Amino acid sequence: MSLPPTPPSAPPAPPLQWDVFCRVIDNFGDIGVCWRLASQLAGQGQRVRLWVDDASALAWMAPSGCPGVELRDWNAPPPSADEAPTDVMVEAFGCEITPEFIAACAYQASARCQKPVWINLEYLSAERYVERNHRLPSLISQGPAQGWTRWFFYPGFTPATGGLLREPDLVPRCQGFDALAWRAANTHPQRPTQTAANEPAARWMSLFCYEPHALPQWLQLCQTAATPTHLLVAPGRPTHAVQQALIPQDGIDLQPPTDKREQLYISYRSHCPQPAFDEMLWACDFNAVRGEDSLVRALWAGKALVWHIYPQDDDAHHAKLLAFLDWLQAPASMRQFHCTWNGLDAQPLQWPGDTTLREWTACVQAARARLLMQDNLVAQLLGFIAEKR
Repeated sequence: MSLPPTPPSAPPAPPLQWDVFCRVIDNFGDIGVCWRLASQLAGQGQRVRLWVDDASALAWMAPSGCPGVELRDWNAPPPSADEAPTDVMVEAFGCEITPEFIAACAYQASARCQKPVWINLEYLSAERYVERNHRLPSLISQGPAQGWTRWFFYPGFTPATGGLLREPDLVPRCQGFDALAWRAANTHPQRPTQTAANEPAARWMSLFCYEPHALPQWLQLCQTAATPTHLLVAPGRPTHAVQQALIPQDGIDLQPPTDKREQLYISYRSHCPQPAFDEMLWACDFNAVRGEDSLVRALWAGKALVWHIYPQDDDAHHAKLLAFLDWLQAPASMRQFHCTWNGLDAQPLQWPGDTTLREWTACVQAARARLLMQDNLVAQLLGFIAEKR
């Protein structure tokens, strides 16, 4: 008896043309998130035009570019009639697409009888409103796009949100990473490569922050701790903050690329591509991160962390931080460290011992395991677009 013929599989969906819009307000989080989004979409076979008002950071963040991603200046003319029409518009962090682009897009949509899907990609938060507002529509009531729908898409930490950015090969790359080799190549020149048998192994810590009030105290704790600390300081504001915090001790406002102070070994890092930043997080025992992009990368690294949340004048970041700690199921010592680090209280900073650091690491790894059970942000976006077209 012969088997029935296998039905032909459906052909893969043709790639869509995405137009992603990004305004760089300050720091590097805006462009960092948008570049990861654009490159991961391109990795799934999509075509992406990334419109940005300041692409200078990409010279070091992504020096090789990415096949399938085309950079466009924010003020450049909209795509011409002989270019691929827009299938998906993404305005990141409420940046508001230019009226000229919307008008051109509306003209093309009318000619092809196909409106693009319009996504407002929001900021990351663990607060409860994210689940309520995720995927909500907003009707455009005026202008050339009158009658169109803009959809709110919220990244998040739970299955009822849009998930987090994560490359398909991220976990195997992290698992195959040789942290010992990385440390050997990046060790402090004043730290001996061979230490005495009874000398405790050095802790490796990365620092990517704004200007936390507790930073001087933290540096002092590192200097006097029983365990030596290799501190890897990111360029820009973190480097300036560390240098300013050290001035009162010696009155010198000049720091070399490396510095040694008792048990503290400081290495001032240079700007680096995103994959190299990830490797630094993987190599460290503890990561102090800030903003949105580096927080997500620290979660994927699965190491103990402290998050310096972007401070807001009305202290709205306090509730955002506490909501994240609730989702993280952070132990009491980790919550207290976060509150002091972020200036929510004036308690003395408690230096985490080895047992405490292991507890924090286990907490982050448990959170990572929960996240890995959810679809990533790009997969969810692709599914949403397929549903709305």
